[in-house]
Amino acid sequence: MDEFPMDYRENIYDENSHDDDAEVSNLSGRAQQLARRAARELASMAPSGWRSLSAVFALTVTAERSTVLVIDRERSTRIEPSPAVLALVREHRETWAELEDGPWWRLLLELTSDGELDVMCDHGDEPFPDEQLFEPEVYREDLEEYPRAVLPVWLAAYVHHGGRQLRSPQQAAAAARADRRAKVWPVLSANDFPDFPTMWARWAVISASFVAARSDWGPRVLPSMGWFESSRRGGSTLYPLPDGRAVLSGGVWNAPALETAYSYGGELPDLYAGAPDWVANQVLNPRAQTGLLSFCYWWDAGQWYRGESASAEESATAVPGVWTANTVVGIVAGLIRDTRSPGEDVRSKASTLVAAAEKGFVTRETLVAAFGDNSRFDIDGALFQLSLAGVVARVPQPMHEEDAIARVREYILAMDLNGPGYSVSELIGDRFSVGWMIYVPVPRGEIAIGRAIFYVTDDGVFKHSSSSVAPTRAVADLEEEFHKRQQSKRQGDAGDQGDTPR
Repeated sequence: MDEFPMDYRENIYDENSHDDDAEVSNLSGRAQQLARRAARELASMAPSGWRSLSAVFALTVTAERSTVLVIDRERSTRIEPSPAVLALVREHRETWAELEDGPWWRLLLELTSDGELDVMCDHGDEPFPDEQLFEPEVYREDLEEYPRAVLPVWLAAYVHHGGRQLRSPQQAAAAARADRRAKVWPVLSANDFPDFPTMWARWAVISASFVAARSDWGPRVLPSMGWFESSRRGGSTLYPLPDGRAVLSGGVWNAPALETAYSYGGELPDLYAGAPDWVANQVLNPRAQTGLLSFCYWWDAGQWYRGESASAEESATAVPGVWTANTVVGIVAGLIRDTRSPGEDVRSKASTLVAAAEKGFVTRETLVAAFGDNSRFDIDGALFQLSLAGVVARVPQPMHEEDAIARVREYILAMDLNGPGYSVSELIGDRFSVGWMIYVPVPRGEIAIGRAIFYVTDDGVFKHSSSSVAPTRAVADLEEEFHKRQQSKRQGDAGDQGDTPR
């Protein structure tokens, strides 16, 4: 078999390359000749003034897709490859099948108007883009024509997973009952991850810090979940659930257990062994849909549990750096450091932020103290991440008098209470500790009994009262109710995440 590199570069106009009409005896020369001819054909189709073109051909024995973009000084234009180009590409794949362990699945050509050609034959070392990925049966048909000793793990899983990692609510309930009957219990995972509330707070801080730094990398907090995709092709999701429960799941691209199962006929690990019925598709990482889930943990009654999952050490590249507070501080400090003076104690500021998040009392001021109040950092975006995670101090800011009056005005108009002697245009406000008393003053020299008085607290609670109730008594009752509400919210936040973060 001829040896020929999968990636190579040449100039299609080089004097040594004018052999397109010549017979080439060896396979490598034939493959190179076909790529060069396809590139020349594409160049002939490009509009005048073009500078470069990029072509991607995805092929199997039964399907094909192609994308060709031509770039000039101002824009890129998509063109359709001619039948002649497609015929050359098909022949290149058939020729390549005799050079390598199976033909390529994608051929990438990069060509400049000067004739510089880069060729890359893609055998699936990394997952294909969605728009160049065929249905699993298409690859199975190709493998029947061109059997291969070993497939990349992701492709082997894509072709052969057969939905084995999916777990619908119905399947989860049936499996949980079967596990109880068979006395299959989950493994207590005591030392793999931090306790969930702490882990959730740290995840949120890392997410907020990457957002503050305006980075496209790093984890994120989305409504009702945490999300992370690493640069090393691993990733995970973390779903908080009611009653202090949570599910952490994900995968690393080269998990040994998956390679054993898909490439060598072994059994897939039972990631859900002993799992409760609420560990189901809706709270699992999307890798379960493609058979690439390599770990699944669930937090219940203050402990992490797992089935036959890989250890935390084996899954580390798929999870943000939440392992210790010191780890998180290092990540945050690294994102802050390049804008601060050398002598400034960046780690101390980062540590304060992490501690505040773990206690659930981050404020905008906490973020500003850590990152600074300048345009380089997105403080608003970072605060929103922390707010979605529920670790922002939920102490209502004092309401503006204009806002309180506006609320009362709309109420009076809606209830048709506006009229002579009590006009919304005359409303004024008196501030008390947690809100505003809004009313229309009694004209000088007059006495009014039962005159309407309205109270609006800083958390938006509205009360319609009257002068028959002494304002001092009304205010005292409102202050007591306000503080009870705030205490209840704080306890609710802690309850939603299990124990109070440590």
